[in-house]
Amino acid sequence: MKLVNLTPHEVVVYGEDGGIRLRIPPSGTVARVSTKSVIVGEINGVPVRATEYGDVTGLPDPEPGTVYIVSSVLLIALRAKGINRDDVVAPDTNPDSVIRDPEGRVIGVKYFQVVR
Repeated sequence: MKLVNLTPHEVVVYGEDGGIRLRIPPSGTVARVSTKSVIVGEINGVPVRATEYGDVTGLPDPEPGTVYIVSSVLLIALRAKGINRDDVVAPDTNPDSVIRDPEGRVIGVKYFQVVR
């Protein structure tokens, strides 16, 4: 399977043993989505905002045998817009997947994620 990293940084995937399984360098193309926040109400005087997703740029059409790695925000935006692509994943930064250095910075993940 060909992996194309459409984020601006290297994606590092660790195995369960703590060793690096994959390093996926940025492809040079960054997939993005425009966003706009809109106040939709309030709770006890605190404004509540909703994110509206706009145009997606930099995401190629599906290509057989290729999976595109994008940001979690873009992955969520695709689903919110009703776009279901089996060829798009994001690095999984949930607590049980993320790998941090001694200073707490994210240096990798154990899994990719999809939105269902």
